[in-house]
Amino acid sequence: MAEAFLALGTNLGDREDYLARALAQLEEAEGICLGQLSRVYTSKAWGVTDQPDFFNICVQIETDLAPLDLLDVCKRIERELGREVRERWGPREIDIDILLMDGVDMDTPTLTIPHARMMERRFVMDPLAEIAPDREIDGIRVADLSRHLRADPGALACAPDTVATERLGALRSQD
Repeated sequence: MAEAFLALGTNLGDREDYLARALAQLEEAEGICLGQLSRVYTSKAWGVTDQPDFFNICVQIETDLAPLDLLDVCKRIERELGREVRERWGPREIDIDILLMDGVDMDTPTLTIPHARMMERRFVMDPLAEIAPDREIDGIRVADLSRHLRADPGALACAPDTVATERLGALRSQD
């Protein structure tokens, strides 16, 4: 089994419910075991900024799936939860990205691991630093990368959302 880290984001509809349903489907997927889960972080939209705020989380998983098979599972879950492809960086019901995966360094038209822009995005690095602070990307600890972004005045702010985190926990316990 390989350790991998996923980022989930949503900014449409009942955001906590989308996160809870995506996590439930990941948990039910063959070849995936959920591990640590970050708190819910809220952030302004990146890229296309005229849209609702996002809720973001990171989750650690163990998987025996190959990277492209894991991507297929993530895309299937997005479709099943009603994700509509709109404009790039536009609003979305749910987005599931593969950030890191043990022993995988790939750059194809379909999938790049480590995720190409993760180190530029606080809404990815802050939740990832919460669950994997000592994990290294290109020889630099995730916690240090996150701290560097927090010190950058140009970086998009994000913060843990206690209410959303508690609601997500309650929704997950109902499953």
